[in-house]
Amino acid sequence: MRKKFFWIIFFKIFFFITYSISLANKEEKIIRFYNWSEYVSSEVLNQFTKETGIKVICSTYSSNESMYSKIKIYKKESYDLIVPSTYFIEKMSKEGMLKKIDKTKLTQFRNIDINFLNKSFDPKNNFSIPYIWGATGIGVNTDFINPNRINSWANLWDQKYRKKLLLIDDAREIFQMALLKLGCSGNTSDPKLIKMAYEELKKIVPNIMAFNSDNPANPFIQGEAEIGMIWNGSASIARRFGVPIEFIWPKEGGIFWMDSLAIPSTSKNVNESLRLIDFLLRPDIAEKIIKKIGYPTANFAAKKLLPKRITNNKILYPDKEIINNGEWQKDVGKANILYENYFQKLKSVR
Repeated sequence: MRKKFFWIIFFKIFFFITYSISLANKEEKIIRFYNWSEYVSSEVLNQFTKETGIKVICSTYSSNESMYSKIKIYKKESYDLIVPSTYFIEKMSKEGMLKKIDKTKLTQFRNIDINFLNKSFDPKNNFSIPYIWGATGIGVNTDFINPNRINSWANLWDQKYRKKLLLIDDAREIFQMALLKLGCSGNTSDPKLIKMAYEELKKIVPNIMAFNSDNPANPFIQGEAEIGMIWNGSASIARRFGVPIEFIWPKEGGIFWMDSLAIPSTSKNVNESLRLIDFLLRPDIAEKIIKKIGYPTANFAAKKLLPKRITNNKILYPDKEIINNGEWQKDVGKANILYENYFQKLKSVR
């Protein structure tokens, strides 16, 4: 009897250990999604989890620089999906920080507008999937300023806007604004031109009220900013809530950018990340996201589902003339360090 009892206990313990290992192997899959704030609602991510069983843990950043630094330095912080902007795709792919995307696993890739594919920063879209696009222009609080008198980046240098000016907290965007004002390309890597832009930006310092890239509409909503740089999507959302803000396309050209879905080379859940990308490319999901966040979509199929009040909005979907007059951001290689150094000097001047 004792021997029989021993074997009963042994098999129970064996079964328990085997069952525990089995459960461990079936642990809930998790994707760590590092994204701009408010770019995907919790409602959408919960739907993804409900449909796939894959949980999404979201962290947010307010600049490409902070996202890049964290992934570059803190490699143990293994993110699975990120949303870099235009030139950071090129920069990160050159540095081996992004995985090549297997587009054969993306059944919804066909929904992307071909006008947003094969851009210079990723010619074959090997490392990025177009997601959200937009532009930086001039925001004006119409309670204080007549928008008909604003048509140029140069207007932001006017002394009457002392301590009333909002700037995007982004080195490349601010220097691109100054370079366009000077009649140069905002994608230059020429040290002389970059320094010239810095000297020009020093003149605007007395006007600066704040730098903001988390949500540049907030200072307008709170009545703190009267004029400044703003993203078109951010301005559109503010207008939706009754904020008296006008978005103006400067005559020198707007600053165009695209935020794309990308997989870091350190990702431990590549297949799960591809499933999330495909989910976000679904027309019904992309439509839901765009209605929530207010930015233009690169998803042609989703755009067709949007109401005319959105697709006919020239702030969000400008005509070809405005787009052609603008400038898309590109990688400037090592010159980016120069931009950043001058940007920090500019901030210290304040």
